[in-house]
Amino acid sequence: MNLSDSQTAGHGGPRRVSAMEAVLAHLRGAIERGEYEIGHKLPSESALGKEFEVSRSVVREALRGLQALGLTVSKTGKGTFVTASGPVENPTFGTYSARDLFEVRRHVEIPVAGYAALRRSTDDLDLLGHLVERMDLETDNTAWVALDSLFHITIAQASGNPVFGKVIEEIRDALARQSSFLNQLGGRRTRSNTEHREIVTAIASGSEADAVAAMTSHLEHVENALTTIVRPGHTTHQNKDD
Repeated sequence: MNLSDSQTAGHGGPRRVSAMEAVLAHLRGAIERGEYEIGHKLPSESALGKEFEVSRSVVREALRGLQALGLTVSKTGKGTFVTASGPVENPTFGTYSARDLFEVRRHVEIPVAGYAALRRSTDDLDLLGHLVERMDLETDNTAWVALDSLFHITIAQASGNPVFGKVIEEIRDALARQSSFLNQLGGRRTRSNTEHREIVTAIASGSEADAVAAMTSHLEHVENALTTIVRPGHTTHQNKDD
């Protein structure tokens, strides 16, 4: 089964999806249709790689996606087993759930952006500008995710309150896992780059209200993207530009 030409619908028409997305979609569909029942073991990485004509690293990423969706569990030395017939509404990224992350981000990163607009230094703005430039040019997902994490930590540091930076550092790994998941399954990277620039522009303007609005919009888009993956046809927030 060759997956090189797979496409999916999205804003502005169909977009070409990665091999990992296509493998995950096929496996997710098979689980939801009952082809792999709860408790059953999925084929090995090698067998799946041959079936879909992709590398084992692609299969491995797809299996991680299934696990994040709550559909499977991986047992060291034994394989991957089906645990549910449909995705959980609150997927887990590392040690924190999506709900954990969204609740904290709403109450921390939104006011942090406002404080950053009022307190940011020239060095803060230079670093934020440098980061968005690098994210625009970056093509490697892992490298982009690392820059994304640094971007949000830099905003927290620009707030002038070191406690905010500590909070973001605590959830950094979970945010990176979630960001990677959304980029690979939701095609979020290009849109995120635009939203990041809007946040930097608002912070640079010195407007607390604009910075708060830009960060609020960004987090709502992130939440909607995750909801769309987990529950197609549903959104958490309705935005004017959606």
